[in-house]
Amino acid sequence: MSEGAVGANQRALFRRWPSGVGVVVAELDGRRSGITIGSLVSLSLSPPLVGVAIDVQASIHEPFRGATEWAVSLLGGEQERLAKHFARSVPPIALWDGVEVLQRDPRLLAGAAGWLVAATEHEIVVGDHTLFVGRLLSIEAGPAETSLVYVAGGYSSL
Repeated sequence: MSEGAVGANQRALFRRWPSGVGVVVAELDGRRSGITIGSLVSLSLSPPLVGVAIDVQASIHEPFRGATEWAVSLLGGEQERLAKHFARSVPPIALWDGVEVLQRDPRLLAGAAGWLVAATEHEIVVGDHTLFVGRLLSIEAGPAETSLVYVAGGYSSL
């Protein structure tokens, strides 16, 4: 089977596998950039490490590389609008129009199922993505009682 066919089959199969949905935000030189992700993974409890894979072509890739810290909002089941908003390519200034954030940390989206902040410890190039491994600096449950997942090409609430 060709690499292209394997990639197409990989995409089709993994669309059947639910993934949690979050928005990762990095701030560099006073500018916040965010993108919807389904790749957040808990890597280690001791030390507390998480990872997120970012496409090297994504507009957030370079700001993410330059930031020493990044934040993730684990979206609640009723936050599909935010998932779609941050999945679009929007100029950074317009990206934050109408988006409610936490006053104590504007990288975190209000109403989420939970939040975490991490400091990058490793960057690992893996194909067309970079895996950013971060040490957890903070982690907190949010007010949302359900979580947003992506499966079969659409969003669902669990």
